[in-house]
Amino acid sequence: MAPDLIPALRTHIAAANVRGGLRCTQMPVDAHHRLNDLRVGLLRLHATLLASERASYERDVEPITSTGQYLNLAMNDPWFAWLRDLSQFIVMLDELLDAKAPEAAPDADQLIARARELISPSDTGGPFARRYFEAMQRDPGVILAHRDMMKVFAEVER
Repeated sequence: MAPDLIPALRTHIAAANVRGGLRCTQMPVDAHHRLNDLRVGLLRLHATLLASERASYERDVEPITSTGQYLNLAMNDPWFAWLRDLSQFIVMLDELLDAKAPEAAPDADQLIARARELISPSDTGGPFARRYFEAMQRDPGVILAHRDMMKVFAEVER
């Protein structure tokens, strides 16, 4: 996923609001539920990927001795950088779901499709896809988390 995806999605939502005038549209209940289910699935996958990367980091680099060190590594170290696209996507969903008066009702189908595009492992794809593929090759827990995410997609895609 391109690094500028999240700002592009925010721009798209803001542009939809401009086209619709000054009215704020409420997110349909069904879309809210679907996006929340997507968010929960992505959070579970993200947690599994972080744990897998932590284990690899501790095996290949050095032990992580504190929660603060782990947080700093996850946010700033190149080892964990590939996970930031997923982190940013989850944050964007959080912002949409928590908005009291959203700028415009998001297109749930489009957001779900973007998430599916992101969560597509490939040995020849972009940085996230390649590292996700590698994580699936080395960690059975990541395979199981991917399977669970595919079940979430099956439930939220209509």
